[in-house]
Amino acid sequence: MEKNSENKIKNLPPNLWAVSITSFLMDISSEMVINILPLFLSSVLGVKTNIIGIIEGIAEATASILKVFSGWLSDKMRSRKWLAVLGYGLSAIVKPLFYFANSWSAVAAIRWGDRVGKGIRTAPRDALVADTVKPEQRGLAFGLHRAADTAGAMLGILVAILVVWRVQATGIGLQENTFRTIVLISIIPAVLAVLALIFGTHEVKVEGVRQAPKISFKGLGKNFLVFMLIVGIFDLGNSSDAFLVLRAQERGMSVLNILIMLAVFNLVYALVSTPAGGLSDRIGRRKVIIGGWIIYALIYLGFALAKNVTHVFLLYVAYGVYYGMAYGTAKAMIGDLVPEEMRGTAFGTYNAVLGILDFPASMIAGFLWSGVGKWAGFGASAPFYFGAIMATLAILLFVFWKPAPLATAENG
Repeated sequence: MEKNSENKIKNLPPNLWAVSITSFLMDISSEMVINILPLFLSSVLGVKTNIIGIIEGIAEATASILKVFSGWLSDKMRSRKWLAVLGYGLSAIVKPLFYFANSWSAVAAIRWGDRVGKGIRTAPRDALVADTVKPEQRGLAFGLHRAADTAGAMLGILVAILVVWRVQATGIGLQENTFRTIVLISIIPAVLAVLALIFGTHEVKVEGVRQAPKISFKGLGKNFLVFMLIVGIFDLGNSSDAFLVLRAQERGMSVLNILIMLAVFNLVYALVSTPAGGLSDRIGRRKVIIGGWIIYALIYLGFALAKNVTHVFLLYVAYGVYYGMAYGTAKAMIGDLVPEEMRGTAFGTYNAVLGILDFPASMIAGFLWSGVGKWAGFGASAPFYFGAIMATLAILLFVFWKPAPLATAENG
């Protein structure tokens, strides 16, 4: 990284670092459990992929509406921090319940509770990040936050790898005692994450009108609505990453190797996020997002055609480049598209729409893979062909979209 970029990182405010540490710790906890949850469902509980798709879809969609209300509420209250604390705290409380889960319905309920916590915290946290930094630092700030988040995910997976190696060593299927041991360990970083947010952050004064904004798509502006339409088309083909894990298992990859694959993926994600965010500050958000989506489409096509575990491993590692380029940059772009006093509502709307779309996206993927009822489905490759097609459509729309000039930042 260039010296100028290093200086910019050093100049980022302490509030951003504290939020990033919180995300780092919570992702250590979450990724230890969530990445092996589909393996627990399939290997231990014997749940079919279409049911796993429904569980993942409901887990995201049922809580997504909270993202709108929590974001709007943070705008109304002019307070981001304590809503974020509430959301992180709820996830920390319910996650240990996975230890006692012995049916897919129990797993679904706990997963839902965890996602409710995420629904409460996400928009206020993202708005706090946007409020904390200057517009010309926004891409870098969100990139750094994503890097910290993803570094936590990588560390969480490395801990899971160590547990799997010590408890069961090898085998394609996940053993029950391995899963429950990982759940117990995950409690520690979850609690530390909540404490870091409580004692490490402070509220940032939000300028603008004092009247609470209405929850309205129209009020967020035409640019935001077009952006959401394009992102929504992309996300309809972007089913839960649980299907990528199941694809790896279907190709014959062991639990230990799956976890190693996920750790390397998160390393790539973390390394790409900060420079990609900084690049979006210089050349525009759209160009970086489009580049990430092109990589995504090629990777999903590769997953459809993958013949062996080596193909899957390499593709999943490359998947980290897409995440690093597109995920934080999209959030930075939202910060550019709406007024400061509407950011909580905008981030809530963005996360809610994507969360709601996760339900049909995961259901479609599950049904394309294994079918439903008398319909047998099209096999393991089908969801990934569908994802590549939807991504290509979104890319074309994004390329030809000419957003109106924005007052806060250059967006490509």
